[in-house]
Amino acid sequence: MHLVARLREDLDTVTGRDPAARGRLETALVYSGLHAVWAHRVTSRLWRAGPAPRLLGSRFVARVVSQLTRTLTGVEIHPGARVGARLFIDHGMGVVIGETAEIGDDCTIFHGVTLGGKGRGGALGRRHPTVGDGVTIGAGAAVLGGVTVGDGSVVGANAVVTKDVPPGSVAVGVPAVARPRRP
Repeated sequence: MHLVARLREDLDTVTGRDPAARGRLETALVYSGLHAVWAHRVTSRLWRAGPAPRLLGSRFVARVVSQLTRTLTGVEIHPGARVGARLFIDHGMGVVIGETAEIGDDCTIFHGVTLGGKGRGGALGRRHPTVGDGVTIGAGAAVLGGVTVGDGSVVGANAVVTKDVPPGSVAVGVPAVARPRRP
């Protein structure tokens, strides 16, 4: 997708999901979650370019930019994480997305969410969650380990997910228990 079209799509995503967003200019200037997503696109490209033999290799630069972004926005997205289109991070502060996390398209993540690792990872090296398309993760939730949250699911606020969540489910509690979503 062309850069300008991608930026418009990002701005429209925020204004479409947040009733407090008052237009593209304000959104572009004050939404820390959006700034973190934009910075992640840059750091991810650097990360995927791979290590370079020089001291200031692309992965090193990616990590430095990622940490600067974390300082400015309160959102930490590891450059190795894979983030789909139209991710909306609402209020942003305290969001942590680990290195091997994968997030699908059209997801919403609220403040204080952790997509974190658990141990050293399995045989495939997956230490962080995979989040399907159209998933909403409530404030303060923790999704830990190489689990999968299925498409269209909702993870409730402050839930702790340590097992797979089937598509179209609601996961709540500590530890989280998944049940089918009501239509």
